[in-house]
Amino acid sequence: MPAIQDLSIRQLQYVVAVAETLGFHRAAERCNVSQPTLSAQVQQVEEVLGVPLFERDKRRVIVTTAGIEIVDRAKRVLMELEDLLASAAAVRDPLAGTFRVGVIPTVAPYLLPDVTQSWGRDYPLLHVIWREEPTETLLRRLDAGELDAALLALVPGLEHLRTEPVAVDPFVVALPPDHPLTRKKTVTIDDIHEVAVLLLEDGHCFRAQALSLCTKAGAHEAPFRATSLSTLAQMVASGAGITLLPSMATAVENRRGQVEIRPLAPPVPGRTIALVWRPSSPYAATFKELAANLRRGLSASGAGGASSLNGSPQPKASASVPSSRASARHQERTSSKAPGVRR
Repeated sequence: MPAIQDLSIRQLQYVVAVAETLGFHRAAERCNVSQPTLSAQVQQVEEVLGVPLFERDKRRVIVTTAGIEIVDRAKRVLMELEDLLASAAAVRDPLAGTFRVGVIPTVAPYLLPDVTQSWGRDYPLLHVIWREEPTETLLRRLDAGELDAALLALVPGLEHLRTEPVAVDPFVVALPPDHPLTRKKTVTIDDIHEVAVLLLEDGHCFRAQALSLCTKAGAHEAPFRATSLSTLAQMVASGAGITLLPSMATAVENRRGQVEIRPLAPPVPGRTIALVWRPSSPYAATFKELAANLRRGLSASGAGGASSLNGSPQPKASASVPSSRASARHQERTSSKAPGVRR
C-alpha cells in the first residue's frame, strides 16, 4: 500500500492541472514546468496509486473513472492545505494578504466603487481580487475553493455557508416618463396586474426575485430579456415597458433622470445583500470585520440606520440602499469618455 511520503503536494497540483486543462502541455504551462517533467510526475503518481488517472492519445486527454474520484480528493487536499497556510497568516494579521471575492452583476457596479475605496483606505495591507459572475457560478467556485468569499443577494440554499448581512435593498418600479403610473407616488401590487414587465435573462437571482413578485401581482413577462440592469433601464426609457430595479441601482441607472422611479407599497419587497464564505474558512474574523466595515460605509453614505435580522445587524428595509455616489460618478466619467458604448 502506498505511503504518504510516496506522494508530494506538487504532484497533486500537476494531476489537478491536467484534469482541469485536459492537456499536458497546457497543464505544464499553468504549473510553470516543462511538459516532460510534468508528464513524468503524473505517471509516477499513477504508478504509486496503481490506477490510471488519464486516458491519453495524440488528440486529447480524458480523465478515467478512477481518476475522477482521485482528482476530486486531490482538490480537497490542496484546498485544506491552502486553508492551513491561510490560518497561520490570519493569526499574524487577519486583515492583510490577498483574498478572492466574488460579486454578482446586479451588485458590482453599484457597491464596488464604494467598497474598494473604503477597504483600501481602512485596510492598506488588504488586497482583494474581485470576480463578477452570477450567483450559481460564484457558489460553485466558493465550494471548490476558487473563491474565499462572495458578495451576493441571499437566496434559498445557502444554509451550508456562513453569512453576514450588510444591507437590505428594496425594489422599486421604473416607469417610462409618460406612463400612467407616474401619477402615483407609490405603486401597489394591484397596479401592475396584467402589466408586461421587462426582466433580466436566466441566470440572475434578481430575475427570479422579480419574477416571483410579478407572479404574485398577476403581471406577465414582456417578450424581451436583458443581460443587465443598464439595458432594462434603457428599454424603459425608450417606452418599451416597465421594470423592477433594486434601489441601489437607481443612482447609476437613472443618473440622467430618463425614467421615473416609484417605490412599492408596504410590505416592500427587497433583497438582502450579504458577504458569504465557507464554514471551514480560517478567515471568518476577517470577513465579519469587512462586512461590518461595509455596513458602516453604507450607513454613512445615506443607506440608513441598522436594524436586527435574526441577531445580525443590517440596514433597515425602509432605507434607500445606497446612494452609491462614488459609483455614479465613476459611471458618469466612463460614459462621458465613450458615449454610446454598451456597458
